[in-house]
Amino acid sequence: MALNPLAEVFGFRYDDMSEEAIRYRKHRLCPFHNKVPNCTKDKVRNPLGVCSINNNGFPVIICPIRFRENWTIINDAAEFFFPEDTTWTSLVEVRINDRHGKSAGNIDIVLVAYDKSRTVIDYGALEIQAVYISGNLRDIYETYIEDVENYLSTLWEGKAPRPDYLSSSRKRLAPQLIFKGGILKSWGRKTAVALNSGFYKTLPELPQVSKEKADIAWLIYDLVFDETTNRYKLKLEKKLYTEFKSALSEITDPKAGSESDFIKTLQDKLKRIGAPENTTINEIQSVEDVVVDED
Repeated sequence: MALNPLAEVFGFRYDDMSEEAIRYRKHRLCPFHNKVPNCTKDKVRNPLGVCSINNNGFPVIICPIRFRENWTIINDAAEFFFPEDTTWTSLVEVRINDRHGKSAGNIDIVLVAYDKSRTVIDYGALEIQAVYISGNLRDIYETYIEDVENYLSTLWEGKAPRPDYLSSSRKRLAPQLIFKGGILKSWGRKTAVALNSGFYKTLPELPQVSKEKADIAWLIYDLVFDETTNRYKLKLEKKLYTEFKSALSEITDPKAGSESDFIKTLQDKLKRIGAPENTTINEIQSVEDVVVDED
């Protein structure tokens, strides 16, 4: 039997039946400083209100808004960007363009330092990296929200959605650093990346440098259960510093394995499908389309 996949729903533990938790579920509210009071994850009218899922007994953040709890992430990033006595503020979802005027995407949060005349004197970019999931979480959530008490009283069975760390790094994190991070690096600006510790552990080991030499600060967080409030709290576990080029090189390096193993895979597949001569890949729609030579 799999562990119930839900960890937090609309900011509260999935089994929290307090009046406050029930009110947040009823009105689809977000307690983590979303751009509107309601949750907007996946859909505006019928949001997927799951902030984090259980994976091997640990909560994994799947919604980037979840990282905004008490805005501690911006204080942690500001310590990397600016001297201690700097006056600064934060701006959310700021578009950044390339040299051709085309959008390279939106920066999640830009921290802006300014002087007494409110002129910008420095800034840094904070990117938030939640985790993609594999599996159908929507159906599980709908079953839960339709009748929470029944969900809690029923032994959960089924295939639990899992964090897809590989897609999260290759489809999200790496492109973010290449495009937006590359532009900021060319301008001499720094970037901070906030992510779950489970996500960070799946990345290759990044060469670390001192804070003074760093282009990127990695802000590594976990959700820690607080018994007094019966809620998970966002906690900074560690802060690491890297240079831009070395970090990007490690993350995007495919780390080639043995070519002989790959050739063996080709040989096994070729033997199994018995492909006729001069047949192109496009002509073979599936293994079932090929007549296998049993001799």
